[in-house]
Amino acid sequence: MTERIRDYLERTAHDAPCLVMDLERVQDNYEAFRRAMPDTRVFYAIKANPAPEILSLLADLGSCFDAASLREIEMAIQAGATADRIAFSNTIKREREIAAAWRLGVRQYAFDCDAELEKIARAAPGSRVVCRLLCDGDGADWPLSKKFGCAPEMAARLMARAPGLGLIAHGLSFHVGSQQPNPMMWDGALKTCAKLFRDLGEQGIEMKMVNLGGGFPARYLRDVPNVGAYGQAINGSLKQHFGNRIPETIIEPGRGLVGDAGIIRSEILLISKKDDNDPMRWVFLDIGKFGGLAETIDESIRYPIKTSHEGDELAPVVLAGPTCDSVDVLYEKEPYLLPVTIEIGETVLIESTGAYTSTYASNGFNGFDPLRCVCV
Repeated sequence: MTERIRDYLERTAHDAPCLVMDLERVQDNYEAFRRAMPDTRVFYAIKANPAPEILSLLADLGSCFDAASLREIEMAIQAGATADRIAFSNTIKREREIAAAWRLGVRQYAFDCDAELEKIARAAPGSRVVCRLLCDGDGADWPLSKKFGCAPEMAARLMARAPGLGLIAHGLSFHVGSQQPNPMMWDGALKTCAKLFRDLGEQGIEMKMVNLGGGFPARYLRDVPNVGAYGQAINGSLKQHFGNRIPETIIEPGRGLVGDAGIIRSEILLISKKDDNDPMRWVFLDIGKFGGLAETIDESIRYPIKTSHEGDELAPVVLAGPTCDSVDVLYEKEPYLLPVTIEIGETVLIESTGAYTSTYASNGFNGFDPLRCVCV
């Protein structure tokens, strides 16, 4: 809770769930990344929170942008970013959207297979291409599947093919899993990248860049290392595996940049039991999975929740959302501890919700309004 957010909440009545973002905290987080990794460019992952105020702030600070769609590219440009500061990093793109991005001036594209490489060659001739590697994301709270990336041997073949298609074989990318608490998880991927750089160099293909991806965590209920620890570990791995020929590097933070800059204010709609003799209470909030808390799927992300009863006796509850859908339950497998004194109609504050909440709530399921995002 920052003073700016507290002031807004005190001045504004609660009529629906609302995400409040502190822009000063976003700026502080951006500057922390720059200090921790001064030789690495920051490409903000727009998908984490595309609020125009956040994009404009970061554009003014000199940030680059990781876009997953043509619309995100347009949003970054509208916020003041030039096309040379935008990478089209989704490996799954319509060919016509690649062509539209190329017309806007975007010249860096990610891919992980022959068909996508061929699309880029046809629609964005002469562009830089970055091949994404498979990475298991071991240990991450929100691990990634095999949806993105290819095996190193395949990446070598694809990058060797790129120049013949009129493209620039620019570099490699990977992602160690979202909310990655272990700074050393970048080491193995960087070792693989260094080998591919050497192998392709022997074929006359001189790559220049490694995209270190995202994965930098926000602070939820578990303690996590600060960004300085990640910078130190990653810089150490770069020196170990690349020696004196360290490539250009970029990072794509989303959660780590905006996650702890936001708080959702929510209201308790109902407190009930399922049996007269069951001590377990069910606490229903006016926000749930479909209102912005989709990352509670499988209880992967456990948000800190604050009430006005701090210090009172705690008891386990099942937390659920307001919709008429049975999967709209936030925490049941591992019940959440809340004060026994909470009552219907009271406000709760769900902390560290600045990332992947408002974007997941873009539709009004069950007639509930999409989550509003206010920047202060």
